[in-house]
Amino acid sequence: MAHFAELDENNIVLRVIVVADEHEADGENWCNNFAGGRWKQTSYNNNIRYNYASIAYHYAADADAFYAPQPHPSWSLDSAYIWQPPTPYPDDGKHYIWDEANLEWLVIAE
Repeated sequence: MAHFAELDENNIVLRVIVVADEHEADGENWCNNFAGGRWKQTSYNNNIRYNYASIAYHYAADADAFYAPQPHPSWSLDSAYIWQPPTPYPDDGKHYIWDEANLEWLVIAE
């Protein structure tokens, strides 16, 4: 089975559908003929286009990549199209949430 993401006019993912293997080779056209719209294949295993597309994800046509919406204004997109915080997540076994106002991780559970 192959997965295809429908894109709106701003390259935002509207939905992701599963297509039978027999249609994978020409899947983008098959999806267009079946449901209309504009489609790009996505990989559940992240084998193509960097990340598996989900609803509200962005598609960067220049990089041929899917990526999630930006979680916080201070975070930046890395070369693998994954959002990274300005301070790395602590690696001490505790659980944290991001505090955007202070640009730091706050402990929520030890």
